[in-house]
Amino acid sequence: MRLLAIESSTDTLSVAVGTGGPGAVPASYAGAGAAQASTTLLPAAQTLLAQAGWALSTLDAVVFGRGPGAFTGLRTACAVAQGLAYGARAGQPDAPGLPVLPVDTLLALAEEARWQRSQIADAPPLTLVAALLDARMDEIYAALYAVDGEQLRAIAAPVLVAPEALGDWLAGHGAPASGQGLWLAGNALAAYGERLQAVPGERLVVLPTAGALLRLAPGLLTQGLAVPAAQALPLYVRDKVARTTEERERAGAQR
Repeated sequence: MRLLAIESSTDTLSVAVGTGGPGAVPASYAGAGAAQASTTLLPAAQTLLAQAGWALSTLDAVVFGRGPGAFTGLRTACAVAQGLAYGARAGQPDAPGLPVLPVDTLLALAEEARWQRSQIADAPPLTLVAALLDARMDEIYAALYAVDGEQLRAIAAPVLVAPEALGDWLAGHGAPASGQGLWLAGNALAAYGERLQAVPGERLVVLPTAGALLRLAPGLLTQGLAVPAAQALPLYVRDKVARTTEERERAGAQR
């Protein structure tokens, strides 16, 4: 299976090509994300494909992190994934584009946390991963996953939650009060560290990566979750880019 993966939902752009699965070693690129991803993503993908000796038309699917995350990054990843999927069938007007596989960013984050933790000798046990991305505006994108070996199962879908409400949200979805087996993972730990001190669990500052998307892709493709390029859409969760001045002042007063 030949796959190209794109993850640009944070300030870091991650691109990779590989065969997918837990044991595969992808060729990858990491660089500045956000607005800069629009200028570097496509050249990075072309370079990695050339290094692998793969033509775009020989790919089995294009995988991208659909969100939640930075609005500009999500739109860039989606647009490039669609463009590559259509471009792979250029000159064949009746042929469908490559399949596109949208993957929840927080699932990719949880997978990266699971994989990185598996590389730590004598690490505490891991049975739950709370994937936590900084959503700005004093909020966190959060999702909860159960871990069974190399498999992840969603317990709570992506939501927006205030840092001070994270502990109650986790408890409401069955996370143990002791934090036993629970890992909090993501860049929200760096952004809101002091405000999350009361939340139990091990900590791991980590970002979603294209490598994580590649490890997840074979299982998700087997589940039939790939879509035609035209149906590949971002997952925003939040529908507002910024707060008004009044909303910022009110939030500050409440804190």
